[in-house]
Amino acid sequence: MTPLVFDIQKFSVNDGPGIRTTVFLKGCPLHCIWCHNPESQKTEREFFFEAKKCIFCQQCGRVCPKHCHTFENKVHSIDRAKCIHCGKCTEVCFPGALEEVGKCMSVGEIVAEVRKDKIFYDNSGGGVTLSGGEPMLFPEFSSDLLRMCKEEEIHTAIETSGFCAEKYLFEILPYTDLFLYDIKAVNQEKHKKFTGVDNSPILANLHRLDEAGAAFILRCPLIPGLNDSEADLEALAELANSLKNIRQIDLEPYHPLGENKHMLLGRNPTCKASMVPIAQADAWIQFLRLHTAVSVRKG
Repeated sequence: MTPLVFDIQKFSVNDGPGIRTTVFLKGCPLHCIWCHNPESQKTEREFFFEAKKCIFCQQCGRVCPKHCHTFENKVHSIDRAKCIHCGKCTEVCFPGALEEVGKCMSVGEIVAEVRKDKIFYDNSGGGVTLSGGEPMLFPEFSSDLLRMCKEEEIHTAIETSGFCAEKYLFEILPYTDLFLYDIKAVNQEKHKKFTGVDNSPILANLHRLDEAGAAFILRCPLIPGLNDSEADLEALAELANSLKNIRQIDLEPYHPLGENKHMLLGRNPTCKASMVPIAQADAWIQFLRLHTAVSVRKG
C-alpha cells in the first residue's frame, strides 16, 4: 500500500539530533484519544475546513461532484459522509478555507525534497526522520525511503509505536540510525483503553530491537489524569532500566493543539485535558531522574 504524505516539516529540531526534515505519512493503527495530529489517523485524503476564512464564493459547491457543500443563511455546511476525497473543492478555494490533507508522493520525490537540505544535516549532525501516523503501516515504502536516504549518506531516524510485525522492524534496521520509539503507556490495560490496541507486541518488539543493538530514544506523552501517575512513571523507569541501548527518554507533556485540528476535520475532540504547567513537567522529569540513570528531557 502506498501512503499519502500529509506534511514535510523542514528545519525540525525535536525529531532526532541536529537539523532535520521530518516526513509525515498518513495512516495509523493506534487511535490515541489525545492525538495531536488527528489528520494522521486515516489513510485516505481528507481536508481541513476553517469557517472563518470562507468568503461564501461557493466555488467549492460548484465543482463538488457529490454536492457536499451547501450555503444557507450565511452558513457553509459540509456533508463529509458523501465526500469521495477528490480534492476538487480545495483546488478552487483561493481564500484557503479548505485545505487538502494528504498528498501522493513517490519515494524518489520525497528523497529529492529531503536532499535539498543536506548541507544543513551535514553541518548540524541532522538528517531525515520518518514519522506519521505510523510509518510501519507501510513497511516496504518506509524501507525503500530509509534505504535511499542512507545511500545519499543522510542520517535516518524513524518515529514508530512499534505496533507491527517484528520482521518489518528488522527489515528497516540496516537503514535506520535511530528509533524514536513511542511508549504511550506501560500499563497494558491503560494502553488498550487509550489507544485501542494491546501493547504486548510493542514492548516485545522494543526488547528485540534492543537485543539487536538498535539505538533508540523512548518518546512518552504524559496526559494529566490518564498516564501520569507515580505508578505510570515508575513503570516507565523500570522499562528504561531494562534496556541496554537506550539513549534517553523524551517526556512529551500534553498540549491541546490537536483539539482544533479535530474540529477542522469535522470531528469532536476525544480528549480535553489541560496544558501541562512547566512546574509539573519539571517534577515528572526529576522523578524519572531519581529512578533511572537514563538521560531524561522534555520533548
